Amino acid sequence: MTEYLTNPGQSHRTGLLAALMLVVAVSALGCGASEKTAATEGSQDGLPLVWPAGDNRAHGDRNGPLDINRPTIGKLDTDLLDALQAAARDAQDDGVRMVVTSGWRSRAHQQRLFAEAVSKYGSEEEASRWVSTPDTSRHVTGDAVDIGPTAAADWLSQHGADYGLCQTFANEIWHYELTTTPDGQCADMFPDSSYRY
Repeated sequence: MTEYLTNPGQSHRTGLLAALMLVVAVSALGCGASEKTAATEGSQDGLPLVWPAGDNRAHGDRNGPLDINRPTIGKLDTDLLDALQAAARDAQDDGVRMVVTSGWRSRAHQQRLFAEAVSKYGSEEEASRWVSTPDTSRHVTGDAVDIGPTAAADWLSQHGADYGLCQTFANEIWHYELTTTPDGQCADMFPDSSYRY
């Protein structure tokens, strides 16, 4: 403040320089934002949950095809995990990057999600169309994954049955479960999760 009062011209130039530096910094950060967002959607620590095909690093390595050290991935059913890994690699070969936006969930986390849905939708009945209870959620048992971004979910809707992965609910294009054998036939989808039980 004293500098501004004693030398207003200098302070003005300093302020303009600071503003310019801020614009440059924000622009630089924005250049990689869409790549980072697509690669880390749903990630708790900012790293991709599914890695590209051709990645030579060992399965289970923090930089491997799937980071099984994260409970959301490591606690998935092993057959589901294997199918998901194969699908992610083939999707990458087609130029589609796949991430797991949600995998295994603890009962407590699922209960929080359900309570939030009840608050949002106004009743347990309406909430159950979008979020299962801890007793009915396939995420809690490690038998379901939510896939993103939309391009990956679209790819999986076309090719998922090749790996045994099927979209389970018509209103959740992102929700997949291992419900058939590879190259099998996916059953008709439930309209939403409330119809399953």
